[in-house]
Amino acid sequence: MGLGGSWEPGAYGPADIDAAEAAIDAALDSGITAFDHADIYRGGKSEAVFGEVLARTPGLRERITLQTKCGIRPAGQDRPGMYDLRGPSIVRRVEESLTRLRTDVVDVLLLHRPDPLADPDEIASALMSLHRQGLVRQFGVSNMGAAQIASLQDRLDVPLVANQLEMSLHSRDWVEAGVLLNTPDSTRNGFPVGTLEHCRDHGIRLQAWGAMAQGRFTGRQQTDAERATADLLAELARRKGTTPESVLLWWVSRHPAGIAPVIGTARPERIRACRDAALREPDLTHEEWYELWVTARGVPLP
Repeated sequence: MGLGGSWEPGAYGPADIDAAEAAIDAALDSGITAFDHADIYRGGKSEAVFGEVLARTPGLRERITLQTKCGIRPAGQDRPGMYDLRGPSIVRRVEESLTRLRTDVVDVLLLHRPDPLADPDEIASALMSLHRQGLVRQFGVSNMGAAQIASLQDRLDVPLVANQLEMSLHSRDWVEAGVLLNTPDSTRNGFPVGTLEHCRDHGIRLQAWGAMAQGRFTGRQQTDAERATADLLAELARRKGTTPESVLLWWVSRHPAGIAPVIGTARPERIRACRDAALREPDLTHEEWYELWVTARGVPLP
């Protein structure tokens, strides 16, 4: 998301391509070989600068997994901001992403958000057409619950392989939904109960967007709970010989659903701070995991 310069309309330049290359190099040096995109990031410029790096780096495409998303249409002169999973729109967005990325195939395509007006049969037809043409190898979803996933899967001849959701130590609805049942706080939790279990039981890899919590525990603390959590992360990192960023991501991936954190930064130094999250197994005890959860909550568990 951070590649390609400004979100404002306009061209990218050589410095933006160099910045993308530096971010990719930092990721590869840290054991990260899967790269997540979306057609809307920086108005398409994130995909485009990534494609520039692919074009000038022989052999890079074969070393990585390339994932992108479609389905969100930003507001324009003739339309409001909207979700669009109509069949022809899916196909067109993928073709445009392939052009920007300078590749002939996307490894994984995610449907970015549910479109209430979309016909699931039409969605499935578009996806299977892309698959038959060899333009997309695998499919997944983003920001969808178990029932939505099951409905789409029933119409597909290939398995859905991923569901990307907002999950972090800050955005905790995903983990709290299962323990707030039968409490007044459950009415304020919008996470669809059963989604983690559905994905785990059906081999759908959960991906956590926002896993770094926008730096709330690693330099941008604002509340007493965030400051206490940052101190705890720093202490755990010291004891385990790693960085607070890696411990923060371990907290997400330690969950038995096998969640893969998405590192939403283009800063090489911050990418490298996440190295142990990619190369080491999560090194958190049961008690340490809960201590981080309760500290970030700021109040005891029910």
